Formats: sequence, C-alpha cells, structure tokens
Amino acid sequence: MNTQQIRQEIDRSRAQGALKQIVIPPCPELLVQLREAMRQAPEPDLNAVARIAAADVAMSATLLRIANGPLHKPLGLPCTTVGQAMNRIGLKQSAEVMSGFLARNAIPVNSPHLARFWERSTKRAIACGFIATQLPGVSEDMAHAFGLFLHVGMPVLLQSVRGYGGTIIEASARIDRPFIATENANHKTDHAVVGALTARAWNMPAELMAAIRLHHDFRSLGHAGIEPEVHTLIAMGLVAEQLMRRHEGLAEDADWATNHGVAMEWLHIGFDDLETWQEMLWPLLDEA
Repeated sequence: MNTQQIRQEIDRSRAQGALKQIVIPPCPELLVQLREAMRQAPEPDLNAVARIAAADVAMSATLLRIANGPLHKPLGLPCTTVGQAMNRIGLKQSAEVMSGFLARNAIPVNSPHLARFWERSTKRAIACGFIATQLPGVSEDMAHAFGLFLHVGMPVLLQSVRGYGGTIIEASARIDRPFIATENANHKTDHAVVGALTARAWNMPAELMAAIRLHHDFRSLGHAGIEPEVHTLIAMGLVAEQLMRRHEGLAEDADWATNHGVAMEWLHIGFDDLETWQEMLWPLLDEA
C-alpha cells in the first residue's frame, strides 16, 4: 500500500472497524508548538524553542541533565540555565530531547509488559537519526521521529484493549508466527496499524505514518508503488534495531535474520559500514 491507501485504510477502520475502540492520547500542545518553531524559515526560531523548553520544569531539567552529562561536561563549567544547556547541546538535539520528553509524558508506560519502552524508543531514535547522517538525502529529523514512534502502537493498545498485556507475552514467546500475527489473531489489529493511527492523529508527515504502518512488512521493501522515503525509513529501522541489540548484548532477532539482506541492499550499505557505525554510535547510546 502506498501512503494514500494507508491513510484510507486507517480512516475506514477508525470509522467502522477494529480501530473504533482505540483511544489516542491528544498530541501535546507544546509538541505542536515545537514542530512549528522548528519549521520556521529560513531557520528555526531559537527563542520560541527556548520558551517552549522553559514552559515545563521537568523538561528544562532534562536538558540541563544532558548538557551537564559525561558527553558534554568536558566542554566547560556546568550549565545552570536552559539557554546555556541548549547552546551546549545544539538546537537540533535539544528539539529531539524535547520531542521525546513530551511524547513520553503524553503516552506514559507503567507496565512490566513494556519495561524500558521509552528508553529503548529514545535509543532507537538516536540510532535512526545517526544512520540518516551517514546516508545521502535522508532527513535526520524524519528518521529520529520514526525511531521514536516506531512502536508507539504498543502502549496505546495496552491502554485501550483488555488483554493486550497477555498478548505481548504470548507474541514474544511464540516462534511459529510473527509478533503482529498474534496481535491480529487476538485483537483484529496490531501495533503497526495503531502506531500509524497515532501518527495520523498527531498530524505527523504522511511518509512517517506509512513507514510505521509497514515496518514489519519487509516484503514491501523496493515495491514500485510505495514512496522511496518510506522504504528508506523501514530499512533504517531494521538496521537501527540491530545496532541497538548489539549495544545491549542481545542476539539478532528474527526480522534481522530474515530481512537484513534486502534492507542493506536498499540502503546500499555493507557489513563494514555497520561495524564503522557501531563504533561511532556507541557513545551516543551510552549517553541515552
């Protein structure tokens, strides 16, 4: 399915299908303001971003903690204001940190079924953003957002659908079928569809919505009817997940074992690239 068909599929299911029961938390107003400030031409509105950061005490404290962390501390005296923290971290990374903070607070996860969900989502976003810097013509902002929201359908389902916690346990344990097959068998929908619904409800870019919808459908990679940027995001997500698993000392998962060839071919990369990226990415993931 291309982006338009995915949008139509979601709208139909939302109106009269399995998605009717799904409750999507509203997009935080500060996140809407942040996106608008970052879209200002010819450059993002630094003062507007700083005002947004200062509007939430906990978000300001997060920026200060990162600016005074091991990755940035050698740069000088400790930062004591949000402005100093943003200058040290950089506007782009500050906006990424703020986006993650706002998403995490809009969709809280307080369940053992999704332990460390936002921590891993943040690491995935960093990995996707890093990969984007290594490839020509790829939007780092889009890649970061894709990594952050890739599995957002899972906590949304957990909040909306009775029994979904048990489905996570079952789907993680089964080796006879994919994770989303168990979700669909139990609930007539899955986290990829619900994640795309969330992206649509939060007015995210259409390509991002489509990539979230298709991120487990690796047969779609390279299909002529799908936008190239969607293919790239899907392939990057698979590579980012594998680099994260290496960082965490975990074995490769079934998606990587089966589909890494087509993903790497689409991105025009080899295993040497992965080794190089791993060395460059590790300090960023350690900080996350």
